[in-house]
Amino acid sequence: MPLIPVTPAVEPETERPDPAKVVSGDPVFTTWNLEERDGLYCGIWQSTPGAWRIAYDEWEYCRILEGRSVITEEGGEAVPVGPGDSFVIPPGFRGTWEVLETTRKDYVIRL
Repeated sequence: MPLIPVTPAVEPETERPDPAKVVSGDPVFTTWNLEERDGLYCGIWQSTPGAWRIAYDEWEYCRILEGRSVITEEGGEAVPVGPGDSFVIPPGFRGTWEVLETTRKDYVIRL
């Protein structure tokens, strides 16, 4: 099986968050899904500026490639993330994601 380059070479999907979850702005998500198999998903995700509420049931590893965002856990402190930052969002995480500058990340999700 050949290697799969982690570049946005496949046809992207574009969507917006559920309007009930939007806190500010009009964020637009673009996702390049590179692998979807057996509960494992990976690819590249991008969002334009805005903020929305997040609730994770899955485990996700992220590495920020471009842009600036702030992730805030309910009842917690705001965590700024930018190019080169890597982190894991565990199942059960609740809070907000605010994109200050269009943000692009690569991701691996495990359901």
